[in-house]
Amino acid sequence: MKRSLGVLLLLLAMAGTVHAQDVASVPDTAAVDETKFVEVPQFAGAFTPGSGFDILKTRRGSINLSVYGLFRFIDQTPANQTFTDHLGRERSVVARNDINWHRTMIWVSGFFYRPEFLYTITVWSLPTTEQTLVFGLLRYVIAQQVTLGAGVGPSLTARSMQGTWPFWAGSDRQMAEEFYRGGFASSFFVTGSPTDRLYYTLAINRSLSQLGIPAGNDNRSYAYSASAQWLPTTGEFGPRGGFGDLEEHQELATRFGFSMCHAREGRYAGLADSPRHAQLKLSDGVNPFEAGALADTVTVNELDYDEIAIDAGFKYKGFSFQAEYGMRWLSEFDATGPLPDDSIFDHGFYAEAMHMVWEKKLGIYATSGYIMDEFDRTPWELGGGASFYPYGNRNFRLNLHYIHVDQCPTGSNFGYYTAGQTGNTISLGADILL
Repeated sequence: MKRSLGVLLLLLAMAGTVHAQDVASVPDTAAVDETKFVEVPQFAGAFTPGSGFDILKTRRGSINLSVYGLFRFIDQTPANQTFTDHLGRERSVVARNDINWHRTMIWVSGFFYRPEFLYTITVWSLPTTEQTLVFGLLRYVIAQQVTLGAGVGPSLTARSMQGTWPFWAGSDRQMAEEFYRGGFASSFFVTGSPTDRLYYTLAINRSLSQLGIPAGNDNRSYAYSASAQWLPTTGEFGPRGGFGDLEEHQELATRFGFSMCHAREGRYAGLADSPRHAQLKLSDGVNPFEAGALADTVTVNELDYDEIAIDAGFKYKGFSFQAEYGMRWLSEFDATGPLPDDSIFDHGFYAEAMHMVWEKKLGIYATSGYIMDEFDRTPWELGGGASFYPYGNRNFRLNLHYIHVDQCPTGSNFGYYTAGQTGNTISLGADILL
């Protein structure tokens, strides 16, 4: 009995984001007044679940269970290679060749006491890096124009941080965006839609990225970010504003976006230890907080991160295009010795185009990206792929993704890239959202 009760409590503890319109569509088992449900503006960047499975709905709350999973093969070649960083030091490239159940997310979501009070608790697991997290998100809808929220959310630093996941070209971000974006951390935010074609979010985050940084290692600074998106022609851009026109827009859908962020970031570790900060990379793929990253025998303790990104896209009759240009400044270095530069400015772009060659089933796409950096390394990539949707919707996808990258400026086991790689990456994956 105790074990069964424990399993039940664990299921109820796992949760995710749900829109009030999803809650309103749940068959009413308790004579709830449906007119009291409020249309909720999407929180830009939330890990939004699928329609899921409705477990319970009463006058005092609701529960919906949703899941996401990704199984992926990835191969980065050549297997054995090195690169030279901007200070002329030779470093190894750790190329991957693996098969993994790469990502799992489980959500239980709904409203609590009032339809305007929404909760999210997410179980996020990445077997590739053997990390599992449980985190929450609360929202209170005042009106369409204003929703208040608190929980784990994004630093609003790029288009992909504004709610489009997992409806991307492949299963992870493109090189340029992965290079200049921020991450996710505990935050307070305000979001809303002042008109039916304009959306905004303002956020204060604990840091650019909380992953791997205990509160005891945090500094006393915050990350401040904002984003806006304008949908001038149709007032929408498909599900979650994601990539591809699986929905076959018969009227031209357009989107223009903007994001900006400022943060004071640190090593989050003592000088004798390796830095806990892992989000930022220099354009040679080196962590700026690594000992000797910017000058031999000198270690950076803290720095300012500033970023601005603009994006645009359109969809029409199965064809879609999107592009983004981002600028990033690293400055105000607090270091153990003199550095050759007072600030580092890097900027770049990516572009993607896709056509549904088989209506609602098969899309073929091409991608590109380029970084114009302070160290004159000019990393770039060209790629493409195909996405097959067996059931004619976005809930299940088979994806083939190919990239050729030159002097890759970013890298992690989360995505497609390894720092310093010059060569090819091929990925084959299957993802499901229920």
